[in-house]
Amino acid sequence: MHPLQCILQTQRWGPLASVSWLLLRTCRACSSVPSTACPSVEKQQEDGVRKDFSSRLASGPTFQHFLRGTSAPQEKPDMEDPPPYLTVDELLGKQRKVYLETYGCQMNVNDTEIAWSVLQKSGYLRTRNLQEADVILLVTCSIREKAEQTIWNRLHQLKALKTKRLRSRVPLRIGILGCMAERLKEEILNREKMVDILAGPDAYRDLPRLLAVADSGQQAANVLLSLDETYADVMPVQTSPSATSAFVSIMRGCDNMCSYCIVPFTRGRERSRPVASILEEVRKLSEQGLKEVTLLGQNVNSFRDSSEVQFNNAVSTNLSRGFSTNYKPKQGGLRFAHLLDQVSRVDPEMRIRFTSPHPKDFPDEVLQLIDERDNICKQIHLPAQSGSSRVLEAMRRGYSREAYMELIHHIRESIPGVSLSSDFIAGFCGETEEDHLQTVSLLREVQYNMGFLFAYSMRQTRAYHRLKDDVPEEVKSRRLEELITVFREEATKANMASVGCTQLVLVEGVSKRSASDLCGRNDGNLKVIFPDVEMEDVNNSEVRVRAQPGDYVLVKITSTSSQTLKGHVLCRTTLKDSSAYC
Repeated sequence: MHPLQCILQTQRWGPLASVSWLLLRTCRACSSVPSTACPSVEKQQEDGVRKDFSSRLASGPTFQHFLRGTSAPQEKPDMEDPPPYLTVDELLGKQRKVYLETYGCQMNVNDTEIAWSVLQKSGYLRTRNLQEADVILLVTCSIREKAEQTIWNRLHQLKALKTKRLRSRVPLRIGILGCMAERLKEEILNREKMVDILAGPDAYRDLPRLLAVADSGQQAANVLLSLDETYADVMPVQTSPSATSAFVSIMRGCDNMCSYCIVPFTRGRERSRPVASILEEVRKLSEQGLKEVTLLGQNVNSFRDSSEVQFNNAVSTNLSRGFSTNYKPKQGGLRFAHLLDQVSRVDPEMRIRFTSPHPKDFPDEVLQLIDERDNICKQIHLPAQSGSSRVLEAMRRGYSREAYMELIHHIRESIPGVSLSSDFIAGFCGETEEDHLQTVSLLREVQYNMGFLFAYSMRQTRAYHRLKDDVPEEVKSRRLEELITVFREEATKANMASVGCTQLVLVEGVSKRSASDLCGRNDGNLKVIFPDVEMEDVNNSEVRVRAQPGDYVLVKITSTSSQTLKGHVLCRTTLKDSSAYC
């Protein structure tokens, strides 16, 4: 095994709260590893580069230098002040092409946009052709074992691409970003010698430096979790130029520490972006013509901006009735209701959604705001995870089935016609058949419009250390299938209420199943399919138009399934004018 060398940087490159942890190893130093499995260039060139890099590394900052530097206020690194062992020129991308693959949740989609924004500013180019890439970055997920296995399989495929790389081209660099890099750390570098860099969710600013280190023939990693990194000053670059909607990250990490969840261990503690930076991003998206924004976070509605001293005098928000937290209640700061209010005022023609919330953080002021504002979608994701109070306690969710159902009733009373979605886990530790049947009954009682259901996958969390994964895989699979069947039955019934109604739909584009149909999403985030035909424009009745992505149209619903609505289009409209029809 190669020795690990830890470099703790100083001055503008290393405050104590965000030092870079580098794992540096010379790939060819291990005789047991075939040379084709490691990043390689011509040997003579490599020897010269390594010698130069090693000499600069030896003359770099000492540990005492690092300790002295932590007392002074620190700033984010920039291209004018590189670390002592690299030059400005070595940090530049020099028009090398980057290929990005994204796996997992919408937070990873947003992380991809952040990572690309950082690399673009450093002179890298984006490519969607894997064969012409000089850098391949996989933005990964660790939420389930299957997600990680997908990445291992993908690395095996990429190994052949790296091995066959022509020596006349610059060496191909491969990096693992995100939660899997954070969770497995050096295991990835030990297992896959062809991986050049690792970057955890809080280390994307460091990508130019990590790639520069990799160019010297070393493996490099920064997987330190931060207490304050929110990328507030990094404007994500939208990866789909024709998109009608965008995700805006408002917070990172999670403090809930549910016993089954790995997020606190891979993304760290909760910290929220300043409201001002969020509003700036939303305004820019509005100016670009986007019609929908989803506020994004692991526990989005526990948002708390305490970036300015005066915010700490703000009145604390109460939890939902009957809910508790696994941490000490936090005081002060601008809370989610304030942010939601401000975001909804940026552009009355822009729809606002948010995900993923925790049921504990739905005070009345949030519900009232959703009901009052036309451009805040009447759709709430309310993860239940289980219908059994006993299992919910083992999951450390902070509520009982009864408290959850009371919240459901309160939401439906506060927001008439609200669409509800949820998450469920089948086969959690110790789940009995009776517990499973209680989850089935909850699905029937609530009748969710949308659902996300999965079999439990043990991760290295609190449950891993304190509970036993004692439900056989075949039982998990059977229970999951039963939950899916019941969900679809009840969702179909719930969606049937839409038949005959006129709904506002934001057009996304051509339907994947028929070139003669368009698809879009209604206020409840359900997919709506309708024919691509000429229609009236409410603002100009003399003109016949065809709907385009980003248009609002009114659609009369004629049929439904558990996941899709179908109908015929009536006219093109605006969000403001649609209220007279819906």
